Amino acid sequence: MKVLVAYASRHGATAGIAERIAEVIRAEGHTADTVQLPAATSVDDYDACVVGSSAYLGHWEKAASAFVREHRDGLVARPVWLFTSGPLGTEEVDEQGQDVRESAAPRELPELIDAIAPREHHVFFGALDPKTLGVGARVMRKLPAGRKLLPEGDFRDWQEIEDWARSIVRALA
Repeated sequence: MKVLVAYASRHGATAGIAERIAEVIRAEGHTADTVQLPAATSVDDYDACVVGSSAYLGHWEKAASAFVREHRDGLVARPVWLFTSGPLGTEEVDEQGQDVRESAAPRELPELIDAIAPREHHVFFGALDPKTLGVGARVMRKLPAGRKLLPEGDFRDWQEIEDWARSIVRALA
């Protein structure tokens, strides 16, 4: 099978997740292409699609949401999986007792699920390298709570990412 792994990544962490997903799919004997959005691409040549985005302030990158909307008909016609890269840190539950993965799900998710009925949506922990941040985020990190809200580090769980990619391969079998 031929799988498209399309992603929108602001600082590169989501790109790393997308690449690892594609590597696992290839290792399991399928063809997988990675495309950084907003590249002009079509889903027509693919048997399945994985679409992912980083999430900031509760939203997917516009390029990823636009891709799903623009390719709705093609995505509905094939198996699709969605993923979000977002939460930072190692805690699964925040100080208010809420699941940080659920809190990181983008506000667009219900609309996207209704539009294309993906097989699954998964939230992965992200990464933050302060050198890649814009001015606003750098200023925010200087505030007293800033480093707690935006902790530096790579929090991606590669085993979890690989296991999820293998679950996609199993579903394609």
